[in-house]
Formats: sequence, structure tokens, C-alpha cells
Amino acid sequence: MWNCRNALRGTVGGNEKNRDAVMGLVFLKFAGDKFEKRRAEIMQEYGDIPAFLEKDSFYRSKNVFYLNDTSRWTYIVKNASADDIAVILDKGMADIEDRNPPLKGALPQNFYATLGTRKEQIKGLIDEINKIDESRFHEKDLIGRVYEYFLQVFAIDAGQGAEKGEFYTPQRISSILSAIVTLDSQEPATGKKKKLNQIYDSACGSGSLLLNVRNPLGPHSIGKIYGQENNITTYNLARMNMLLHGLKDTEFEIYHGDSLLNDWDILKEMNPAKKMQFDAVVANPPFSLRWEPNETLGEDFRFKNYGLTCPH
Repeated sequence: MWNCRNALRGTVGGNEKNRDAVMGLVFLKFAGDKFEKRRAEIMQEYGDIPAFLEKDSFYRSKNVFYLNDTSRWTYIVKNASADDIAVILDKGMADIEDRNPPLKGALPQNFYATLGTRKEQIKGLIDEINKIDESRFHEKDLIGRVYEYFLQVFAIDAGQGAEKGEFYTPQRISSILSAIVTLDSQEPATGKKKKLNQIYDSACGSGSLLLNVRNPLGPHSIGKIYGQENNITTYNLARMNMLLHGLKDTEFEIYHGDSLLNDWDILKEMNPAKKMQFDAVVANPPFSLRWEPNETLGEDFRFKNYGLTCPH
């Protein structure tokens, strides 16, 4: 993954676009490997019958995305040296979104705009990512960890600009916060809770903090994960990250919105019987985000009883 970052040095398009391009390839590798494995299982059970091999529900039931021929990782690797590889990647991403509604709008489709004239670099990225082999590792969540590592690399590489750390909570901070909220609040000495019904992050970034709460408890330890993120690119990263970590689209809900200026509608419910309840709320606050309180915000039910110092 570090080699991928080095391969992109000096390219136009900026840090964010380069990051998105690599994230998209990591996702294609992940989705392609899962697809081929599931396809082999279907063939073993039903034989080489299109009616079964092309049935979306046979894949979705196992939390696997269906991929068209030209969206599969094997096809991408085979055509890595093609002159129009950037166009192939953009079309592949669009086809995956069309076939899999939970991914709508989440996948990057900017390979041609960012790296269209640099096919050698695209091939270099594909070759590096193709080296990832889950079967060599005992850890089930290898791809998810590779993905998070690269998020961290870009967070560090962002330097002192406004983007620094915007989409990634440093692992040590995340681990401490996760350890605190998963303890039994009544009897902390008893250790971690076995299950949380719902957790929420009002500034979730890529979702790494939410996932860090879930990981030590196990894959079925949280009823549903909720997150809110203002940056559209980072919002899409969070959705991809959840799916990369094996969550079904029914197990999480990420909302694109500004939790300071215009909070999520589901959180504005005042009826106690319908009000959202969470077992844990975590956040790495967006300290760099500009926010000026005004009289209108002073009427927001979150602040009304406490008051705001409004500029005049």
C-alpha cells in the first residue's frame, strides 16, 4: 500500500482524488475476491448453470456484491495494460453501483479525470494491490485493515492543512475511546459488554471509530451502527468502509449532514416513546470546522435550555 502511495507522487488531481482512486481499487479487489469465492461455491452446488450463477440473491444472501464480467477483478488485472484502462475502471465502478443499490454514489468514478493519461501508473497500482492475498493471513479482516492503514497514510500525508485527520481517528485514540464505551457502565470491573443495541458517531469520518467499537466485541455484537458525516467524500468512504468490514447494509446507516448546523432528522424526535436511544455515543469532534452560533441556532432544542454566545 505504501508502494501505491509512492506510485502516485507527483500526479495531478490532489491528495483526495488520488486517495479515492486507490480506495476504489482496494474495494474492487475485495469485492472481486469475495465474488469469485461465492461463484465457486454456487458452481459446486448447482453446476455451471447461468440461472444460478447470475442470480443476485445467491450473492447478496452471503453479503457478496454481484459483479458483471467487466467489473470483476480478474478482468481488471487482465486489462491492466490497456490504453483505456481508466475508462474500464470508471465503467466498472458505475456498473457495480447500478447492480448493487447499497453502493449507489459511494464508489469513485474519477480514474479517467485523475489518471486517464497515466496508464503506467494505473497498471502499477493494480499490480501492487493484486499482491494482497487473504489466504496467506489468518486474520479474517485483512482487507479492512489494509483499507484503514491507507486511510491513516493519507491522514498523515495531508500535512497541516484543514484536511489533516479529517477522515481518520488515530488508532490509539480510537482504541481508548472504544475501550471506555464498551465497559459495563454500572460495573466497569466486570469488563466489556457482550452486546450493544445501537451506537452513534455525530462526526464519523470514515467510520473507523465506530468499527473500532465493534471489532473487539465481535461481528454480531451491535444491533445497528449510526453515523453522520458532513464531507461528501468522507461520507462515501464511511459507507465503503462499513461494507469492507463485512457489515450488511441493514446493519448500519450513515447520513450525509452537518451535525452542528442541521442535525439528522431522526435525532430531532421529541416524543420520548420514539426518541432515538444509543448504548454508546462516540466522536472525534471536527475542531477545524468553522461554526458560528446565531439566534436561529439558539432556538435549536439542543441549545435552547443552555444558551449560546451569539456574535453581534
